Amino acid sequence: MLRHSEIWRAIDRLAAKHGLSASGLARRAGLDPTAFNKSKRRSPTGKPRWPSTESVSKVLNATNESLSGFLALIGSRGGVGGARRLSLLNLAKAGATGSFDDDGRPSGRGWQELDFPGALDENAYALKVSGDSLAPAYRSGDVLIVSPDATIRPGDRVVVKTRNGEVMAREVLRHSGPKIQLRSFNRAQPDRTLAKKDVRWMGRILWTRQ
Repeated sequence: MLRHSEIWRAIDRLAAKHGLSASGLARRAGLDPTAFNKSKRRSPTGKPRWPSTESVSKVLNATNESLSGFLALIGSRGGVGGARRLSLLNLAKAGATGSFDDDGRPSGRGWQELDFPGALDENAYALKVSGDSLAPAYRSGDVLIVSPDATIRPGDRVVVKTRNGEVMAREVLRHSGPKIQLRSFNRAQPDRTLAKKDVRWMGRILWTRQ
């Protein structure tokens, strides 16, 4: 029996396979660019929405993929030895255009892979720290495991991308009302207050691998 999350995961993997975001895949298939956005995957009441067979057919034609190949993406876990295989990118490159889709999930080229043991949500990814700008919380070489889907509360550590392309790692001080207050890990850098409308996406740091 196919599950709702498996179908959407296969679409995300198909997009990544061709160096596209979910929005880019929809555009290539001649669909509305928002057709595969996270917000379209559930109704306003939370009921799962499934992609139509017509949409799946169009993306397969647009990418020259077979139905059997698409089904393989549904079943594949992409890991070895009981580990999850995560997409890995240097944090310093996270602001590059095309590295993430509109929902803060990995897309495009330039990503590597990292085997990570343990249970994580299906869209988690890894960012490698370079330099000491995040010290003392994080040092050069540390790997941050980030979830774009996790609920965010005050006190959580997060990676944030603004609409002007800036990417930063911070601690959430306040996350209610129209603004987000963020504390810097490095006291030589100022704390930040951002209007929520100026934030493109925000992912919670789940683990740190040193």
